[in-house]
Amino acid sequence: MGAPLTEAAIRKLRDMITSGRYPSGAKLPPEPELAAELGLSRNTTREAVRALSSARVLDVRRGDGTYVTSLRPEVLLEGIAFAVDLMQEDSALELIEVRRILEPAATALAAANIDDAALASLEKSLARMQESTSQADLIREDTQFHAQVATASGNDTLASMLLGISSRTIRARIWRGLIDSDATARTISEHARILEALQARDRELAWATALAHVCTTEAFMRQILADRTEPTSRARGARRRSS
Repeated sequence: MGAPLTEAAIRKLRDMITSGRYPSGAKLPPEPELAAELGLSRNTTREAVRALSSARVLDVRRGDGTYVTSLRPEVLLEGIAFAVDLMQEDSALELIEVRRILEPAATALAAANIDDAALASLEKSLARMQESTSQADLIREDTQFHAQVATASGNDTLASMLLGISSRTIRARIWRGLIDSDATARTISEHARILEALQARDRELAWATALAHVCTTEAFMRQILADRTEPTSRARGARRRSS
């Protein structure tokens, strides 16, 4: 009976927040009062608060109380990165496919909304990529470049989602750099084309250059997965021929 009661408490708390009973930044009543308001036990209330705290809806401050968070996208969607890190390696391609959908859209929005300061920051990021002396430096600047473009889109939800799925795609870029000696030059060239499209404030070109960039990574990942399965397929074929 514990789980259904906890789910009921979560729903009631969620409804109180969305209705404005406890808006963003509000402090919840002490646990006994909150439990009475929910019509549930203190243990059930405590479990519900713990669950909503893990979801970044509530902020439990020891010695102070429990508050509703800012409910900003970057806060609520923070858990995406944690979930992505727990996903198995065979899900990497699915994450890149999601990035292929989201990143061109974010880059196109950035072309329309980006300001001169953000463009200057991207130019510096690209320059650091060109000056990178290690794969780790390149990956760091690559990640920073995309984070800045996502932020420049002006859509905090979209930017937060892209940042959340980036950790697994960073690994794909690392594999790409280790296996393909031309990857560094190609990566820098692709980023330069994205920057040129943003500087031109050309939404269609920005969308296309971002799509081409993600497709390069996707093609690489597909090849990696194919190379992993091919030895198994050959072994199975050999067993069939020998039987």
